[in-house]
Amino acid sequence: MFDLDPSVIVRAMPALWNGLKFTLLLTLVAMSVGIVAGTFLALMRLSHNRVLRGFALGYVTVMRSIPLVLVIFWFYFLMPLLLQMAFGTERPVQIGPVVTAFVTFCMFEAAYYSEIIRGGIQSVSGGQRQAAAALGLRPAQSMIYVILPQALRRMTPLLLTQTIILFQDTSLVYVLSIADFTGAASKFAQRDGRLVELYLFVALVYLVICYLLSSLTKRLKRNVGRTA
Repeated sequence: MFDLDPSVIVRAMPALWNGLKFTLLLTLVAMSVGIVAGTFLALMRLSHNRVLRGFALGYVTVMRSIPLVLVIFWFYFLMPLLLQMAFGTERPVQIGPVVTAFVTFCMFEAAYYSEIIRGGIQSVSGGQRQAAAALGLRPAQSMIYVILPQALRRMTPLLLTQTIILFQDTSLVYVLSIADFTGAASKFAQRDGRLVELYLFVALVYLVICYLLSSLTKRLKRNVGRTA
């Protein structure tokens, strides 16, 4: 019978903690940049300008149709070659795994956040826009002061749900040999030959964090339902 050895987790705790901090940082940065960029993409999708609308539609469609791991590989292996051609250097311009992780996650999540934000904006009734126009607000002012605040309250649960998915997807940076939470556990597991203890601990941490965020999401949904 297999005996669990908790001391393995204790010995690996410093590396696991550093890995978890990287995972949380990546999640926070990708969420923040993704929401900001997603807001601009959503506004471009709703724009009357065909060029802006077409660009945003194409970007969102491509990003939502390709697995994240492929986006990571494409950026990591192809971008150095593209930069080499752009700057005329003798060798490919090295980007590095950490920069690749942050850039690709921000780019990828922006597409998903943009659809949530676009749906939130469209859920606000046209009467709100008419009322803002009657008060003399310009379209940009109406969007900032009237539409977006109402849309934000409605789409917050969906934004948080997407953030939970983002947090889970951060484990994919392991393919870049980055010592994130999962990557740190994997290195110790392979070194000490104690895969069960470390992977169980990682799964438990993911479970607790995602459960807490899911509970918060459900509470927000109930609050939105009562105020709708």
